[in-house]
Amino acid sequence: MEVLVIGDFDRGFAPHVATNAAIEHSAAALGLDVEVGWRATEPLDKDLGDVTEADALWCAPGSACRSLTGAVAALRFGRENGVPTLGTCGGCQHIIIEFARNVLGFSDAQHAEYDPYASRLFISSLACSLAGRTMAVNLTSGSRVAEMYAGARTEEQYYCNFGLNDDYRTPLENAGLLVTGVDDDGEARVLELSEHRFYVATLFVPQNRSTADEPHP
Repeated sequence: MEVLVIGDFDRGFAPHVATNAAIEHSAAALGLDVEVGWRATEPLDKDLGDVTEADALWCAPGSACRSLTGAVAALRFGRENGVPTLGTCGGCQHIIIEFARNVLGFSDAQHAEYDPYASRLFISSLACSLAGRTMAVNLTSGSRVAEMYAGARTEEQYYCNFGLNDDYRTPLENAGLLVTGVDDDGEARVLELSEHRFYVATLFVPQNRSTADEPHP
């Protein structure tokens, strides 16, 4: 099977290196032959190329992408065509922007790192940066992520300074993008699309905790 990672690879950014390693860990544990490829965001503006043939997509951590439009186009394809899709850290934020633009119809939905003065910031600066922190995450019973973790609470690492603007949480959930993981203050940390076989976004970086002996769930 082929997993394509949507993002602009930076070998000096630890979560990017950890992404490749985490896929290898899981593939070995499951006995699968998995090919991993990265797809830069700028070319996706005009042509999704082999993104349309991937068995799974992972929207990479880190923002801003070189092309927000390209990342959104790839995520839209994954959402609309039932492709298993994961977004972590910046990838989570881009999943929210794609959904806001193409499902909720807010063509001006924006991310504060791209345009801090935009009028409709679905992704805004966090009151306190989470970069470098490890924090508890409380998972909704019956959700896909709770099933994967086999529990209701976990601890995860973060690299981010941006997150979901809580003003838009209700319209997202009403349209099916559900918050299924929160921190101890109730802030959104995990979202999943209810009508999709696997479409999950985490503000944390689960791949950082993955090892060959203990692949991350």
